[in-house]
Amino acid sequence: MADIMIEKLAKVLVRYSLAVKKGEWVRIEGNSLADDALRAAMVEVLEAGGHPTLRVGIGGAQRLLFEHGSPNQLRFVSPVARLEVGKVDCWLSFWGGWNTREMSGVDPKRMAFFRAVRKPLFDKMLKRISTGSLRWTGTQYPTQSAAQDAEMSIEEYRDFVFRAGLLHTKDPVAEWKGVSRRQARLVRFLNRLSAIRILGKDTDLTFSVKGRRWVNCDGHENFPDGEVFTSPVENSAEGHVRYTYPAVYGGREVEDVRLTFRKGKVVDAKASKGGDYLDAMLKSDKGARYVGELAFGTNYGIKRFTRNTLFDEKIGGTVHVAVGASLPETGGRNKSSLHWDMVCDTRKGFTVYGDDKLIHRNGRFLRP
Repeated sequence: MADIMIEKLAKVLVRYSLAVKKGEWVRIEGNSLADDALRAAMVEVLEAGGHPTLRVGIGGAQRLLFEHGSPNQLRFVSPVARLEVGKVDCWLSFWGGWNTREMSGVDPKRMAFFRAVRKPLFDKMLKRISTGSLRWTGTQYPTQSAAQDAEMSIEEYRDFVFRAGLLHTKDPVAEWKGVSRRQARLVRFLNRLSAIRILGKDTDLTFSVKGRRWVNCDGHENFPDGEVFTSPVENSAEGHVRYTYPAVYGGREVEDVRLTFRKGKVVDAKASKGGDYLDAMLKSDKGARYVGELAFGTNYGIKRFTRNTLFDEKIGGTVHVAVGASLPETGGRNKSSLHWDMVCDTRKGFTVYGDDKLIHRNGRFLRP
């Protein structure tokens, strides 16, 4: 069954998410754990007439760089990486490694330095995605380590991953086209609003979204998908939020994150665990303390927290507010090497107002 599902996954990613065309250059990356998915994707790209380039990682390689690399070596950016970011037509990422916590002992300042040096590449990639000159999709390969984080058996986790992507249905592409149509109606509604206010336990946060574009996430970039997002006006966030779930970034977990915003900027940050790491990431650069994204999770097939942002930010009935880089396709202008999605469960006792009118209650929109 798993092999059939992997083949269906590859077909959806290449034919629907990326829509690979004849003659296009496609970068396919992932760890060797995902070799069956990498092979399946390569076959689909070849059958679509594209030119696949494989980038296959091995366990612990990035940690070795952080442990043994000099500042000059951490600063080095491969000319191949520069070429690919500037030239490939499609980029497909399979996530999932041997140990989701392998970066836990790495100095967060070295990690922040590593990302800051690569910020121009990150910015260029975001710009190309926003203009449509680069089509990118990232997905999770079901690994033992991810299953452990989610507190599931590998069999249960595989089923969770494939069902979240609607791969258990007869025609997943048709299903995702249906998701796209439904969310398009929601996006049209949200695009008429100028302000959003989120109210709930230990949370009262207001944003201006005037002039910003909401984006329909329907399986073309993240897969599985199911969210609508925008980038609030950079100096507009006011208030405070207490995130329901641990915030996971770079293989590190921070618990009970509480942020206070003034004029768009984080002026106070607290956590019951991992506060030093949170503080180091917020000091990555000038843009790291500003809100880069506001989004609503709309995939009601994803119901439980798994410590994997790809799924957790899509949980139907959640809101996530990311600090760091804005998404250029929304009209956002904040620049940062950081983009950290933090998720708040609004399914019990939360309300959301749009232009002072109730639009979302206990995890569901009232009238899209």
